[in-house]
Amino acid sequence: MLAKIVIANRGEIALRILRACREMGIQTVAVHSTADRDLKHVRLADESVCIGPPSSLESYLNIPAIICAAELTNAAGIHPGYGFLSENAEFAEQVESSGFKFIGPSAAAIREMGDKIAAIRAMKEAGVPTVPGSDGPLTDDKERILKLGREIGYPVIIKAAGGGGGRGMRVVRAEGSLLNSIQMTKSEAGAAFNNDIVYMEKFLASPRHIEIQVLADSHGNAIHLAERDCSMQRKHQKVVEEAPAPGITPEQRKEIGERCANACIQMGYEGAGTFEFLYENDEFYFIEMNTRIQVEHPVTEMITWVDIVKEQISIASGNPLRYKQEDIVVHGHAIECRINAEDSKTFVPSPGKITLYHAPGGPGVRMDSHIYNGYTVPPYYDSMIGKLITYGNSRESAIARMQGALSEIVIDGIKTNIQLQREIMSDGNFANGGTNIHYLEKKLGIS
Repeated sequence: MLAKIVIANRGEIALRILRACREMGIQTVAVHSTADRDLKHVRLADESVCIGPPSSLESYLNIPAIICAAELTNAAGIHPGYGFLSENAEFAEQVESSGFKFIGPSAAAIREMGDKIAAIRAMKEAGVPTVPGSDGPLTDDKERILKLGREIGYPVIIKAAGGGGGRGMRVVRAEGSLLNSIQMTKSEAGAAFNNDIVYMEKFLASPRHIEIQVLADSHGNAIHLAERDCSMQRKHQKVVEEAPAPGITPEQRKEIGERCANACIQMGYEGAGTFEFLYENDEFYFIEMNTRIQVEHPVTEMITWVDIVKEQISIASGNPLRYKQEDIVVHGHAIECRINAEDSKTFVPSPGKITLYHAPGGPGVRMDSHIYNGYTVPPYYDSMIGKLITYGNSRESAIARMQGALSEIVIDGIKTNIQLQREIMSDGNFANGGTNIHYLEKKLGIS
């Protein structure tokens, strides 16, 4: 097993990685910005190294500083968590070339899955269902583009090959605006991602967002850990996640899960990953693969009893998977509410000092958070300050426990989205299950 790991992240995921390392007897190095010297995982780590000022560009995105911290502390590996450099192929490459183990897939895999066109091509070759589309980048051939739009059928969506997180996409509902929309998307993509390649897909009107968690090792083994439903979204950002997905049958789970696991084997993929799908009319359509740990991984851990972070580290240490597919059994139901430091109605971030914090408890309640009484939420990073997860033998039980937990949690001194989460948990349509990705925005009156 890797003897010492640099945790190249902050907040709750950094603390989550530290806890896994402690259980495995692995020493930890916390790297942090000057704004984060009082983070809980920094205080608890075996060693800590300041890597720069508050700006992410000068700290958590500073590749030389992170690798230097690994060199100074004689670390063996670097865990990127999620966000920041977790899906940066150049970072993975530099980590490996500097003599450290990148706890994640190869740079080649990150690069291939980061290019949406290449990812779709790889999925087609592996037999994973994809959305009908251009099957490659759009050229300057206007007649071909217009013909393609007619063949796919309107509405269509133009997507940036290098995009992600809901950025770099535009819905086109009529042929008259197609060419102009493509040019606008290309310009935006070039500015945002330094890559102006775009492609076209059929726009699904009311899909759900279903994703499959996978684990793969360097010995040719891969398994899936069932699915999650992440359809409760605002501006393409997930708000509530749950596992398993309501209405997905064991037969559907087995078929799509096996295809994803086989795709990992075919690609030579290593580590944890997530295949994201749009799901409509009982059909799965691949949209992208996230080559990292997901924010919502705890709901999968709760229903499968697999510690995904530990498996990441074990796989990176060169060990074969400790599970076979037949070992994975879905138990009960789990729900996760993202707790953000933001106004529940305007969604404006609310940094500041937490004057009082009380975490909820009781059977089946898990709170993954780095905050504490007196902690100051900085204004420089993502507004998520924790994840509240509940588990029950049934979906109804998990919802009831979440309602109780949300009534118990106390975070004073700043604004949070807890009230919004309470409203979602009390929503009749959510209780029935199967709401689509547009439901929350319509509920909130967001166009």
